[in-house]
Amino acid sequence: MHYIDDNRLLSSVITYNSLVTIVSIMTEPVHAPLTTNPKRVVAAYLILVFALSSLFWYLIAVKPQFALDTGILKYSLVLLMWCPAVAAIATRLAFQRNIRGFGFRIGRIRWWFLAMVIPIVLGLVMYGTAWVTGTAPLLPDKAAAMLAMPMLEALLIGLGYSVISATGEEIGWRGLLVPELGRFTTFTWIVIVSTFVWFCWHVPVMITGGYGGPGGLTYSLGMFFLSMIGGSTLFAWIRLRSGSIWPAALLHGFDNYFGQKFYPAITATTEAGGAMLGEFGWYLVLISIVIGLLFWYLRYMLPKMPKPEGGL
Repeated sequence: MHYIDDNRLLSSVITYNSLVTIVSIMTEPVHAPLTTNPKRVVAAYLILVFALSSLFWYLIAVKPQFALDTGILKYSLVLLMWCPAVAAIATRLAFQRNIRGFGFRIGRIRWWFLAMVIPIVLGLVMYGTAWVTGTAPLLPDKAAAMLAMPMLEALLIGLGYSVISATGEEIGWRGLLVPELGRFTTFTWIVIVSTFVWFCWHVPVMITGGYGGPGGLTYSLGMFFLSMIGGSTLFAWIRLRSGSIWPAALLHGFDNYFGQKFYPAITATTEAGGAMLGEFGWYLVLISIVIGLLFWYLRYMLPKMPKPEGGL
């Protein structure tokens, strides 16, 4: 009669179970289907982000004394820009009990580089046209001063601050909204819905006079909405193509800094230039149409949608 050693038997069982576990992990799909209902996630997120943002819309519009005394009003725009992120994280935790799905991975650096270059080039095309045509002349002395070594530190700080502020929006709009829409609709509808939501979120600040162009409220709203169509197409495309939120955050931050700070600072202020340039200018609408059509055409490079994993 042969006796089996209990310790050896137990060791064999543990080893077998370990191998089964390892094999199952290795063969599990990289993007396991999410069990949450994407339409409910989107609905809950939109309710939460607009409710949370309304506090800062109120502070910006009314400017209550306590906001002035405490200094909250000074940072209200930055805090407003982080409402989409706070709402998105809260929504993820409520539905998934984790924060997976935002695209926090580094991804390929080429997408980071592309995200930084695009706003600089597009801004140069827009403002360069105004400089060459004399619509809004270049200020050479101001440009030289801003690019001089003593000012580079301030430039980098301003750029970093802009990226940090923009990251708050991107964690919400492109970190949660776009991937969740990608779970039940096509890229075309992702662009349409995200454009409309993004635009509506800006409207309260524009109505209260905290954000707008020189052409009046109706003109600013119209130009801004049209320019956002191409912008939303590009932002959604680079988010889904790269699988990472960081290129979208860099794209947003660089666009805000160079479009709102750097190029306007080195350009003479003229009436024609005010109507042509900036986020509320007619020239950006033309650029937006070209950018929108280009990246909508390049949608064939994206993951297939609708996709239960969020199109990542």
